[in-house]
Amino acid sequence: MSDGAPPVHEPSALELQRREYRRQATWRSVLIAAASTVAFALVAVLVVVNTPGWDAVKQTFFNWEIGRESFPDILEGLWLNIRALFFAGIGVAIFGTVLAVIRSLRGPVFFPLRMLATVYVDLFRGVPVLIVLYLVGFGIPALDIFPPMSAAVWGTIAIGLCYSAYVAEVLRAGMEAVHPSQRIAARSLGLSHAKTLRMVVIPQGVRKVIPALMNDFVSMQKDVGLISVLGAVDAIRAAQIDVALTYNMTPYVIAALLFIAISLPLTRLTDYVAARMNSREQIGGVV
Repeated sequence: MSDGAPPVHEPSALELQRREYRRQATWRSVLIAAASTVAFALVAVLVVVNTPGWDAVKQTFFNWEIGRESFPDILEGLWLNIRALFFAGIGVAIFGTVLAVIRSLRGPVFFPLRMLATVYVDLFRGVPVLIVLYLVGFGIPALDIFPPMSAAVWGTIAIGLCYSAYVAEVLRAGMEAVHPSQRIAARSLGLSHAKTLRMVVIPQGVRKVIPALMNDFVSMQKDVGLISVLGAVDAIRAAQIDVALTYNMTPYVIAALLFIAISLPLTRLTDYVAARMNSREQIGGVV
């Protein structure tokens, strides 16, 4: 070793034994979990396949020929759901943040704004999404004050209105979880109230509620399928059309599998982010 070079840390024999034991325990746990999962799946399949009505269910819900023929139409409809999710997500992020900021304003002069935001949040959190879709998709066009728009546009607006209320409450909870000393420190440095919110409070509040926000996004991804009740030919409506033509439920199963395929990455990402944030919070603590 050259002079002045820092000593190289080498783990002791006991530490190496501990690492090897943990590695073997991890692999053993993985193998046991995999074996138990395969065994449970085999038992479940055998039970279902040997039921008296399995042949009829297989023909009605798992018809390969009908599923293959209906797949292109359902996939094209799913593209409409993805576009609705994209634009609804942008609208919810903007409008939900505005609502959260309004509800966090202090001072009696802002009471009317706080009251309106509170009424909005209570209203759209209490009304089922399906009813909001009907009211927005059929009621607002009947007023004849807006130019004609497609059912998909009205459905996207309705989904955005509903989930803005949920996201606003999640964001407000995160903002209120920021310690008051952060606001005081920001104001003492000369930041205005608006800059304090934008540069200090909102970034910290969002980090605290990222898992909850992502869960709302996953839920919204499923609910965009409800725009089919307005007549939009999305994945659900395309599957419904094929069911009406074939008198077979397999297209619904195909649509469900496609929705699962786009929701699984979001679900796993939510779990990963939540686990990572929990591990960060536990650094230096006793668990």
